[in-house]
Amino acid sequence: EVQLAESGGGSVEAGGSLTLSCVDSGSTDVCYEWGWFRQAPGKEREGVAGMYRCGGNTFYASSAKGRFSISQDKAKFTLYLQMNNLKSEDTAMYYCALKIRGRWMEFVDYAYWGHGTQVTVSS
Repeated sequence: EVQLAESGGGSVEAGGSLTLSCVDSGSTDVCYEWGWFRQAPGKEREGVAGMYRCGGNTFYASSAKGRFSISQDKAKFTLYLQMNNLKSEDTAMYYCALKIRGRWMEFVDYAYWGHGTQVTVSS
C-alpha cells in the first residue's frame, strides 16, 4: 500500500526558502506521477507542481513557476519541492500526492495522499 510522508515545513519570513520532502514507502509501481498540492485556510486545495517519476517530466501551477522547483531522488523514493522567494500567500498546508493512472501531467486523479506539512510565511 502506498504511504506518503511529508516533511520540511515550517515558519519563514517573506523572501525566504524552504525545501519540502516526501517519502514514498510501499509503492510497488515504478512509473507513476506524483506531486505537491496545498490548501490554505478557507480555500480549496490546489496543485502546485507535479512530476512523472519515470521520465522526469514536470509541470507547475502558474503561481509556482519561477519560484518553486520539483525534483526527485528515484533511488530514495523521495520527492522534493524547493520553494524560493516565499510570499505570505504561500502559507498553506502542503500535501504530497501520487497517482498510478488517470490523466497525466494534470492536477487531477490523484489517489494517494500524505498527511501534509505546514508552511507559514510571515510578511
